[in-house]
Amino acid sequence: VLELAKGFRGKKVHRIARDRVAKALEHSYRDRRRKKRDFHKLWITRIGAAARLHGLGYSEFMHGLNRQKVELNRKLLANMAILDPDSFKSLADS
Repeated sequence: VLELAKGFRGKKVHRIARDRVAKALEHSYRDRRRKKRDFHKLWITRIGAAARLHGLGYSEFMHGLNRQKVELNRKLLANMAILDPDSFKSLADS
């Protein structure tokens, strides 16, 4: 426990260190799940903003992709919108 509490306040007092380590583990468990949620929201926001530049809403854009059987995930679409806007434009126009 004391080894896990390295860098924490109260790291030399066993009871405090134990409580701090337990709290740190709770936060890390919670935030690993929150990170997935936050990135998913970020990707959707970026795709929506890029789609609006081409006169489409997010849902219209995604519906068009589904109708054309384009199977690109949101992470890839968000990166494409930022790094390769010409390819994103061709997806939005088709």
